[in-house]
Amino acid sequence: MKTVTTTLPVLESLDVDQLETGEHKFEFAVATNALGQRQHLPVRVFKGDKPGKKVVITAGVHGDEQSGIVAALKLANELVDKAICGCVTIVPAVNPTGILRHSRDFYPADPDTSPSNMNRYFPGNPEGNEVQRFIASLWSNLLRPSADIAIDLHTQTSGTTYPLYVFADYRVDAAKQMALQLNPDVILDDPGEKGILETAWNESGVPCITIEVGAGRYIDSPMVERTIEGMLDILKMHGVVQGDAQPIQSCIEGKNITSIKAKQGGFVECHVSLMQEVEQGELLATQMDSFGDVIEKYHAPSKGTVLSHCVEALRAPGSLVVRLIS
Repeated sequence: MKTVTTTLPVLESLDVDQLETGEHKFEFAVATNALGQRQHLPVRVFKGDKPGKKVVITAGVHGDEQSGIVAALKLANELVDKAICGCVTIVPAVNPTGILRHSRDFYPADPDTSPSNMNRYFPGNPEGNEVQRFIASLWSNLLRPSADIAIDLHTQTSGTTYPLYVFADYRVDAAKQMALQLNPDVILDDPGEKGILETAWNESGVPCITIEVGAGRYIDSPMVERTIEGMLDILKMHGVVQGDAQPIQSCIEGKNITSIKAKQGGFVECHVSLMQEVEQGELLATQMDSFGDVIEKYHAPSKGTVLSHCVEALRAPGSLVVRLIS
């Protein structure tokens, strides 16, 4: 008979203020599944020997957004043996059901509940459906008690791509400053929507930004490295790690998003690239049917900068072709 043992502590709640100085790895028992088995999330904590900000970094809320997950994992490795003031908690795989399926959604076992975008249900509901209860446990027992500031890592959805792009609510000055210090390509001044993790953080008094790290599913190593460098600069800005943050560089700061979506199904070839400035009426993409006949041409409805475009040719009706920011 072969048995499997784990040397990692399993926690149902975490108070980082009670931790000893140093690096800690935990399995967080966020909820039980339909078989009554605990669902574990990996958690890595770096507790400093001096007081300072408590920082929480999450990734994998959408299971197909793997560059965000890799950025979180590699940031943790960067923090090994670094002097820390305060505490950094990294939760790199928030949605294990989606990650295992390479899917954006959370997959419940409840036959009355469909797969859903869990980033529409924060901070959860302990009396709600499966995903709401999962989130409520995660929020109340791990995330919220551990944070003074927060960062949530994402990418664009599968089939589309972004530059290094940040959502930040400019009404929250600390969030705006984090966004600028990351030195991204683009920042959207965005008040957020109910149910999004970033919004839940900001509404609870914890400044948060959402970082979009390129394309869905596929790793973009240069962009991952830029993200890690930017997050380290944010930690330096707050005195959590030692050193001087890089000077803030100018970037596009916008408020208005225009999404050009497929009018019908077919194969799309984009004629623009990320960060390209386009004029009203400029050709953005051409669409063919399955015989090769051109069935649609998409033009810019207004002047703007290309924020996103599809990288998979096959487009269903209503799916994203190009997104502009202004």
